[in-house]
Amino acid sequence: MITVVRACLRDGAGGSPTAVLDESPMSDEERRAVPGRAGASHAVFVAPDGGVRFFTAEGELPACGHGTVAALALLTHRTGRSEHLLRVSGRTFWGRAIPIGGGLFDAAFDPGAITTRPPDESEIVEMRKVLGGAPGACIATLGRPRMLLPIAGREALARLTPDLERLRAATDRFGLLGCYVYTVPDAGGRAAARMFAPSIGVPEDIANANSTACLAAHLGADLRVDMGDSLGSPATVTASARSDGSVLVGGIAALTD
Repeated sequence: MITVVRACLRDGAGGSPTAVLDESPMSDEERRAVPGRAGASHAVFVAPDGGVRFFTAEGELPACGHGTVAALALLTHRTGRSEHLLRVSGRTFWGRAIPIGGGLFDAAFDPGAITTRPPDESEIVEMRKVLGGAPGACIATLGRPRMLLPIAGREALARLTPDLERLRAATDRFGLLGCYVYTVPDAGGRAAARMFAPSIGVPEDIANANSTACLAAHLGADLRVDMGDSLGSPATVTASARSDGSVLVGGIAALTD
């Protein structure tokens, strides 16, 4: 049975439809087919012992932030418990999803260690040819590396229409998951972003929590990042950089009827 969870809602609407299933004997080919069947970009498979796996149409991912939000919401709905022990790619960690009324859940978790580095000249030149952007890019790794690329404001962000084949070739060449293009946060930590990841079968992600966590770590800031507007499904991801260097990331989730 597939449950579709809308992860990282904005003001109770929108969010990223995410398929969540109980773990069962399935081939990887069958798992890759689930997102398309469910009308989602990602599928999440949850085992009784807390093991979680993530798939897109292209294959398995080592981590997925909004997929983790979706899994936490469904587990709280099923068990009535707010805290859950999950295991992803050999890493065990706690996450929580708190019911906040109206069928909504406030979910958050620590995605794990994040590393950052400046991009190589070839990386930044090629990505700017495809996406433009402003100074200050970095490569952030959480499971897989991705580029964080600042851009000059929400209007410029909304106008982006990248050549996805060229972007895929560039990200494949540099071993990147994709490119997360973001506006500089305002004084209250509000920003907007778009995540392009054609190499994993997701031309553009409605909500990308792990890349938002990477941005919080890079900037050392608490953030509320709006995504999904270009896809007609507004989403917001929250992320908080903590004093020990870790990040707490999450969003509001709802199970579909």
